[in-house]
Amino acid sequence: MQLVPFFKYSDIFSVNEDAFVATVRDVGRRGAFILQGDLREFERHLAEFVGAKFAIGVANATDGLHLLLRAAGLQLGDEVIISSHTMIATAAAVHFAGGVPVPVECGADHLMDSRAVRRAVTARTRVVMPTQLNGRTCDMDAIAEIADENGLSIVEDAAQALGSRYKDQSAGTFGLGGAISFYPAKVLGCFGDGGAVVTNDSTIYRQVLLLRDHGRDEQGNVVAWGLNSRLDNLQAAILDLQLAKYPGVIQRRRRIASLYYERLCETREIVLPPAPDTSPDHFDIFQNYEIEAEYRDGLQQYLKDHGIGTLIQWGGLAVHQLKALGFTQDLPYTDSLFTRLLMLPMNMSLSDEDVTYVSDIVRAFYGYAQ
Repeated sequence: MQLVPFFKYSDIFSVNEDAFVATVRDVGRRGAFILQGDLREFERHLAEFVGAKFAIGVANATDGLHLLLRAAGLQLGDEVIISSHTMIATAAAVHFAGGVPVPVECGADHLMDSRAVRRAVTARTRVVMPTQLNGRTCDMDAIAEIADENGLSIVEDAAQALGSRYKDQSAGTFGLGGAISFYPAKVLGCFGDGGAVVTNDSTIYRQVLLLRDHGRDEQGNVVAWGLNSRLDNLQAAILDLQLAKYPGVIQRRRRIASLYYERLCETREIVLPPAPDTSPDHFDIFQNYEIEAEYRDGLQQYLKDHGIGTLIQWGGLAVHQLKALGFTQDLPYTDSLFTRLLMLPMNMSLSDEDVTYVSDIVRAFYGYAQ
């Protein structure tokens, strides 16, 4: 039996061990740990990569969203529309910034449904926060149209979407700003928590700089209430090392997605993500490979019995289903979808043979001949 774990965390380090060790030694010997040149270099390279004017390293993407909302002037009780198919962190950022998260339906692409956004707008709505999920960017034209019509700001949860584009514009650059995650399992991951904010707005940039470092300005004067949310300089150096090779990583993940599609597209019992280059508007990086599957729980167990790791995002619960947090929305499409969602392995440890094996086992579960 072939073993295909969902994600092999040790590979993050081992595949570039010599370069990582050299980076740690260099940073350590310089004593360059907080807000040093390595961070500034990474921020510059990251901004260039996404085509933004500014990038700010922060402790994690949740903080990034929180800081963006505060910088955008969110007030107590203001409503922020989010997709219910997202991590609780998206809603938590709104909550702790003083706002009210309003989850809405996702669409057939598993992303925020713009029709649901339009229905959810009230007199208290101030922000629309699309989640650019699984490495794919939403239909930002439709979302921008709604925002413009109603005087709303756009803040992007681009945690899973670094390098994803819609109509050749990078995730995170459509509104006031976007937050990116560098959690180890992300396409660009560090050795712990890490994140960044990207923005083209100089006012947002200055505010986030203050907020991430205790409200201190460039002279060290405290001029606002802030947090301690700085991306460690060592993590920035590690990320910068990997960013130089990032286009090749994206290319490989798109190749894996193509292989899955070729092997599974005729399996009637499952719905696959769009294959790369299916739509001229979307460039997907495939942070995850999330399918819809009939008899999902049985398939997951069958894959496990054959040595294949899978995952159901968010522990199988959409945000609106977290009733202990007070959500009362009725979202039947998302409810139904969440009984079918399953993520197959998608990472740089996978060989072509691994993808073939996973695909063959999926097909075998549904009774297809190999």
